[in-house]
Amino acid sequence: MEPIWSLGLMSGTSLDGIDAALVRTDGVEIAEFGASRFRPYSNDETQTLRDGLGAMPGPGLEAVAEVVLTAHAEAAAGLKAELIGFHGQTLSHDPARFHTFQIGDGSALAALLGAPVVWDFRTADVLSGGEGAPLVPVFHFAAARHAGLTGTLAILNIGGVANVTWVNADASAAEDAGALLAFDTGPGNALINDFLRLRRGAQLDAGGELAAEGTADEDVIAQVLTHPYFSRLPAKSLDRDDFAHVQELVASHTDADGAATLTALTAATIAASLRHMPLPPDRWLITGGGRHNHTLMRMIGQRTNAPVDPVEAVGLDGDMLEAQAFAYLAARVKRGLATSLPSTTGARLPVCGGRISDPDSRKS
Repeated sequence: MEPIWSLGLMSGTSLDGIDAALVRTDGVEIAEFGASRFRPYSNDETQTLRDGLGAMPGPGLEAVAEVVLTAHAEAAAGLKAELIGFHGQTLSHDPARFHTFQIGDGSALAALLGAPVVWDFRTADVLSGGEGAPLVPVFHFAAARHAGLTGTLAILNIGGVANVTWVNADASAAEDAGALLAFDTGPGNALINDFLRLRRGAQLDAGGELAAEGTADEDVIAQVLTHPYFSRLPAKSLDRDDFAHVQELVASHTDADGAATLTALTAATIAASLRHMPLPPDRWLITGGGRHNHTLMRMIGQRTNAPVDPVEAVGLDGDMLEAQAFAYLAARVKRGLATSLPSTTGARLPVCGGRISDPDSRKS
């Protein structure tokens, strides 16, 4: 397949909005990155989505579905592409019960945008015994090669949940043995954001300024780290709210100390992920909204004792990397290539996930 322009649309667990990004790719190599944009959710839209968290497919989600469809169509408007990768909005994720639910009708979006849409990326992996997440590692490998990186590195995405891809950039292909290992490390921004929303009505701790004023409660952190998830071997993944109970452990803390504790907890769970890696990475490259939290970045460096940089240090766009990933994955689905591997999700075999909806027939 010749390289095509593919558009990726990603709405993550932070519930802040939709990233839209163009990538020209053949599904193996990245030829170039194109235009991108961010379409924020309004406060009302965020609340509608939040009301749907934890839901299973069924009636009563019409308002959530309408927000997702309308907002994604607006995010894609004017970004011309031959193919669209549509992640949808995750409402619930429980791979142990062979369940994952990303609300969003790909066939309806294809009809609105007039282009083929690849969607429902995670279900096939879950039904194959995988975690259904993270799905970005094969793209991380391609992005590392595109950036000319060598050696071993960890690409850490800090959204609502944090996930890491350990990459051997010297491997010849993502499918090679020892090329990739990926898993969710633990809470990302979700606990911090939810704490700030409850305490101050804010969406986040901008720059980590409040956390920088406080003192982390190491006893709380040590208690959370005894959770069996952190000793469980990869592949493994989390729902956004799997650690929501931690809010109770900081309920009596001051705003600053609570923010410092939750921020340090995210850093500590990231550092704990090192025990599962084949080799310590030469460097950590951080993507996602968490890289804007300077206190969190500093804490990650302290707890991993390794160089920590935003992905912009190697010429990548940390705001758009996940959207670019789903543009890339859409091209792989079009070619019938694997979107997840046993080493990234724990699926029994490599899986080509995703359904393709045509804009004319609306058939999947």
